[in-house]
Amino acid sequence: MSPEVLRPALEAGLADLRLPLDEDRRSALLQHLALVAKWNRVYNLTALREPQQMLTQHLLDCLAAVVPLKRYLQERGGQLRLLDVGSGAGFPGVVWAIACGPALSVVCVDAVAKKAAFVSQVVAELGLDNLRSLHARAELLPGPCDLIASRAFATLGDFVQCTRQALAPAGVWLAMKGRPPHDERLALPTDIEVFDEETLVVPGLAAQRCLVWMRPKAAL
Repeated sequence: MSPEVLRPALEAGLADLRLPLDEDRRSALLQHLALVAKWNRVYNLTALREPQQMLTQHLLDCLAAVVPLKRYLQERGGQLRLLDVGSGAGFPGVVWAIACGPALSVVCVDAVAKKAAFVSQVVAELGLDNLRSLHARAELLPGPCDLIASRAFATLGDFVQCTRQALAPAGVWLAMKGRPPHDERLALPTDIEVFDEETLVVPGLAAQRCLVWMRPKAAL
């Protein structure tokens, strides 16, 4: 797949998201998607096969969360470290590393060796200094991390329980979800709070998406 085939659709999606990215970042996003399509023929990284579906349901889906993520990065200041748990083919970790640049240092973690190897190849081919790949189980994650992210990884409760040892004292979790997870919120550990839940609109995708922000409750 030539990366340029999807450039008009990517640029239209970025315009809809009001997310300006320079030429280098746009090209890197398209190269990542082309590598996913290439490796997918052998390693089955994603169930999607059609490039336009990958663009909408993976790339634009992850880019829809970049505006709120950038807002948080600006509020905190400095370079923050993010763990993407169950990253798969690098969604959202690779996408966010490209879109957010040096303000975000990303570690993509996956328990499946071939998926971790793929992200390592992406790092090498795209020369992404703020991204690395790690083959590990969620329970053995390195820390401390300012942000821990997941996309369709587990319930909110399971997500925070298996990663809390890697969260920095002032860190937060952010989970990409489909419909607002009301039942999952009710089942969270009592010492964890949802402090924001944002609706995401993905260009070209008629489905519900939201971003759930969580943190440990402040000690009384």
